[in-house]
Parts: sequence; C-alpha cells; structure tokens
Amino acid sequence: MFETREGERQLEADPAAMSSDGHVVFIGRIASPWTSRETCPKNMRAAREAGQPAVLTIDPAYREGLAGLDRASHVIILSWFDQAPRNLIVQKPRHSAEPKGVFSLRSPARPNPIGLHVAKLVALDIEAGRLDLDAIDVLDGTPVIDVKPYFASTDAFAEAAIAGRDER
Repeated sequence: MFETREGERQLEADPAAMSSDGHVVFIGRIASPWTSRETCPKNMRAAREAGQPAVLTIDPAYREGLAGLDRASHVIILSWFDQAPRNLIVQKPRHSAEPKGVFSLRSPARPNPIGLHVAKLVALDIEAGRLDLDAIDVLDGTPVIDVKPYFASTDAFAEAAIAGRDER
C-alpha cells in the first residue's frame, strides 16, 4: 500500500507487532466515499473541495457521550489509520526533495497512526449515534478513537506557520 522511496528509513521493531499499553478502544467508524488510498483526498481541504459528505457512527455503548455536542458547529475527530504502516520513521513525500522525520509530516504512516480531522458537524442524531460531516479525508470504514468539540477561541492560532510553506 505504501511504496518505499529513496531516503526512507524504518524502525528496527514494528510498533504493530508490539504489545499494547494504552488500551485504546474504537468508539465508532467513518463511512466515507473513499475506498482506496489513490482516490482518498490527502487532507481536509481537498476533501471539502471534492464535495463528498461523510458519516461517523458511534457504537451504542458510547452514544451517551454525544450529549451536548449539538452545540458545536465543528468537531475534532481522532481516527486510527488501520491500513497504514507503522514502521516508517523517516519518509520522503512525493512533493519534497529531502526525506523528513515522521513527526514533521501529516502522513498516515507513523508509529501510532492517529489521524486528526476538523470537520463541520452538519447534523447529529444522538440516539442513532450518527454524526453527519461536511467532508473527511479517510478511507471508508476507518475506526474512530475520539470526538471532541472544536473551540475556535482556543484551537485556532492565526500566527501558526510552517517554514517553507506559504500558507497560514
């Protein structure tokens, strides 16, 4: 699924083969229109531009945790990239001349393949555990580890920047 590029390095031990110590549970799954890595948008901006909505369904045991979320216009979703490799520590993105450490990238290939997504909450049905989202940049069936409300007052930083990128 992930091709090896020049300059990339792998960890000596694959985290996927290690015993777990966090006892992370999946609380739901995302239904998206994306069924292959090749067609899946690379980020939320590209997902929104594609104009394809998504649905996050929370498992019955966790649905009470949605109480009060209807106040939020946007949510932060933490997903588990279950199809991504976990042993790459240095990667060479297609758009980059030089390899970079995994912690300086947004690639799904990482020791703990956790995705971070900010999506517009279009509709919420607590009883059904259904969150309708404006868009998402994950494959269909991707597990979810957490949902949080997005607070513009504390989650947005107008001065945030990455050297070498012309975006804010």
